[in-house]
Amino acid sequence: MEGEHTTTKLMTEGSIAKQILLFSIPLILGNLLQQTYNAADSIIVGNFTGSGALAAVGSSTSLINLLIAFSMGASTGAGVLVSQFLGARAGKSLEESVHTALSLSMILGLVLTAAGVLLTPQILEWMDTPADVMEQSVTYLRIFSYGLFFNVLYNMAAGILNAAGNSRRSLLYLGVAAVTNIVLDIIFVRNFRMGVAGAAIATDISQVLSSLLALAFLMRTREEYRVDLRKLRLRKDMTMRILRVGLPTGIQNMVISFSNILLQSSVNQFGSHAMAGFGAYLKVDGFNILPITSFSMAATTFTGQNYGAGRMDRVKKGMWVTLLMGVVYTIVLGIVLLTFSHQVIGLFSRDADVIEYGVLAIKYFCPFYFMLSIMHSLAGTVRGTGRTVPPMVVLLVSLCLFRIFWIRAILPHFNSLDGIYVLYPVSWAVGLVLMVLYTWKGKWREGTAKN
Repeated sequence: MEGEHTTTKLMTEGSIAKQILLFSIPLILGNLLQQTYNAADSIIVGNFTGSGALAAVGSSTSLINLLIAFSMGASTGAGVLVSQFLGARAGKSLEESVHTALSLSMILGLVLTAAGVLLTPQILEWMDTPADVMEQSVTYLRIFSYGLFFNVLYNMAAGILNAAGNSRRSLLYLGVAAVTNIVLDIIFVRNFRMGVAGAAIATDISQVLSSLLALAFLMRTREEYRVDLRKLRLRKDMTMRILRVGLPTGIQNMVISFSNILLQSSVNQFGSHAMAGFGAYLKVDGFNILPITSFSMAATTFTGQNYGAGRMDRVKKGMWVTLLMGVVYTIVLGIVLLTFSHQVIGLFSRDADVIEYGVLAIKYFCPFYFMLSIMHSLAGTVRGTGRTVPPMVVLLVSLCLFRIFWIRAILPHFNSLDGIYVLYPVSWAVGLVLMVLYTWKGKWREGTAKN
């Protein structure tokens, strides 16, 4: 079967720019595909069900990110170890890390599914979700939560594939999921008039499909990272290593998601039209954020393999290449979104108020994404050496503590959407300065990877 003899792509020799670019492109396309089918929920719901349903789907983004934040940290930890073991050619450790990581993802997936189903109403009430969209928000999030197990499983499987340099494989499976989701959205929402429930069911089915395809490939490949279901279990030492590397990132993701929920709560106070406009923009926001995280992941994988092989000279060069790619991408896309802002938000809703709220967000966010890109690229490079605590501290201070301070101390004096939106680029600038200072002065370049 095609793909069974795929060669693991080590990035310890050869052209740095070419390797990072070829590795990043499938990641970026895959993330854009994922964002496309997430946005499809909002576009189809907004056009065929109304702005209330669009608000329900859009305002769920921050809460969904919170639910999967810790598992993404675990996936990062596993990816760092897999890439280092590949670079060091440590076969036994590689096998243990892969099977432990997948076992851990299954447990986390079950826990998150239960939490999402049981806690959705309470969290939405705490977020000051308006009464006119509460019922639809609960419906969407509860049904979406049933697919969290497969979401977590796919992210871990994709993390293993990406760490091995096989990012094209995860792109293929995301492409299948994206097409499936969009087709089912049209059938369930437009044809069967199932509203937000139909959109959530379509997403769940697409996540099941992508996770099963990724797992099936891992089971049949002949590479060192091949999965044997009989070997799936939590090995104490390897679990602790994955958590030691991934826990700081997981905590960072959770706390940042928590701060974003606080910001979403502030937006919710301006009514369902503001919620719908901001929710529509958050779907557009993904086309900036996800490629940024793709470059960061590329930096982590490249660094991990070369750090494992003792090639710190390539680590430093790879950092500069990743920085340049991220900055160019965010500037170009920012110009495009600013130029066509009304048309882009107009895809989600025909309501003039909703469009204006979304366009306002574009004006505050898009000129400044380059700062976020630099911060994440540097953080990804540092994480690749296994030092995940310093990036965690920087991102927590800038994207969480600073935002909470702003919400509590500054926003009450400027209680407007402008006061909420401007916080994002200001917090990115704070994080950029802190991450540059650590990368320049920190000790992350010292030491060697351990098998």
